Amino acid sequence: MMSSSLTTMRGRFDFECIVRWIQPNERVLDLGCGDGALLSALKKEKQVRGYGVELDPDNLAACIKNGVHVLQFDLERGLSGFEDDAFDHVIMSLSLQTVRHTVPLLKEMLRVGHEAVVSFPNFGYQPHRDAIAAGRMPVSRHLPYQWFDTPNVRFFTIADFDALCADERIQVRERLAFAHGQPVHANPNLNGEVALYRLGRSSASFQKAPSA
Repeated sequence: MMSSSLTTMRGRFDFECIVRWIQPNERVLDLGCGDGALLSALKKEKQVRGYGVELDPDNLAACIKNGVHVLQFDLERGLSGFEDDAFDHVIMSLSLQTVRHTVPLLKEMLRVGHEAVVSFPNFGYQPHRDAIAAGRMPVSRHLPYQWFDTPNVRFFTIADFDALCADERIQVRERLAFAHGQPVHANPNLNGEVALYRLGRSSASFQKAPSA
């Protein structure tokens, strides 16, 4: 039976998976934490200790209301204020596509955390390809903005991210893909709307999955 804190996150299947991945009493840093819903649930479900990082003033106020410890700074400046291995998990949910310095930030996440968790909209999703083939930029539930007001600055697919992890020797410990809230197993680069990854410091290259 789903607990009350998880029930409040219905529709955020990535949050539900992340909560299952986190162990009790871990130290967690949530980058781009929004209103603090994930950290609030983790505190209730797993008794984690942690901080959120957020820039938007309205989200900062919501975090405080939700009882989440939150710091305000720009992620583009990195995580130099945190020591190595300060956290068990560093999370960035549906925000990776909004940062310019992608590789430096991923490396910083794995410097300050034992493991990183990221999720992002997959630009290789079939309906997105169809929109581009029709001459328009895709707009969807996880890409709700028009081209002229989007906060997204990076447009990449699951196959692109797999290749990046292999090139940068970032270990992919687990990868999940979803569409309409349901797991996708067949050709996730084509059929997955959102991707969710557990990342670690690599001792071996990640074997890229076939992509369409």
